[in-house]
Amino acid sequence: MSIEPKPGFVTIERAGYRYDAAGPAVVDAIDWTIPRGEIHCLLGRSGCGKTTLLKLAAGLLMPTEGAIRIGGEALAGPSPRAGFVFQAPTLLGWLSALDNVLLPISLKRRPAVADEDEALDLLNRVGLADFAHRRPSALSGGQQSRVAVARALVGNPDLLLLDEPFAALDALTREELQDDLLRLCALNGTTALFVTHDIGEAVYLADTVAVMEAGRITHGRRIELARPRHRDMRYAPSFIAACRELRDVMDGAATVSRRPAA
Repeated sequence: MSIEPKPGFVTIERAGYRYDAAGPAVVDAIDWTIPRGEIHCLLGRSGCGKTTLLKLAAGLLMPTEGAIRIGGEALAGPSPRAGFVFQAPTLLGWLSALDNVLLPISLKRRPAVADEDEALDLLNRVGLADFAHRRPSALSGGQQSRVAVARALVGNPDLLLLDEPFAALDALTREELQDDLLRLCALNGTTALFVTHDIGEAVYLADTVAVMEAGRITHGRRIELARPRHRDMRYAPSFIAACRELRDVMDGAATVSRRPAA
């Protein structure tokens, strides 16, 4: 099924992807719209195609069918309007935290004083003002992930794409980073697409959650939680009900996918 279309900033139009023309569709005819300023989470088990769809939205892969548009413009390659946060922080070990944040700008031109001020402000907002000149080896895993988020946001991109960036962290650090992300996205009205296999994370972050299975979106759900989000919401009946519904959907999809063909 497809999520009910709305006027949006990111539009995915019957998008599909195959590694080769004769092979199966890894992403199969997906329609999806993300309005400007919203956070959408893509939820699914490993191997369902969600990271491939994220790479399509980033322009790192080109769809073999359909199109993906950002602000009405069809992607023809990596979008300069998007920031990407990978599963691992992927920081350069010989650079300081500050220089890692500035890396996207350094690859294009020499950073100006205003760029350094912005990078320092982002590090401050993720609680790393005192760690700007430390190298990654002197930072914890959670601190490295905060640097990676700040790096993706330098230059104020219109779209933020995140591929399970907090999955390897302990539960408390993961929750703190979720709050950091929500605060930073709200600050500039950033649109975000967040891939995860964690149901609670998806419900806490998202305006809309989509469940993906075998290359297709099988279920879409609006999350009617007030913003700003806060940790007490995680124990509210409406939060628990949304998590239960999504778990049931994922269990049902998995049962169907394992069922032998007639």
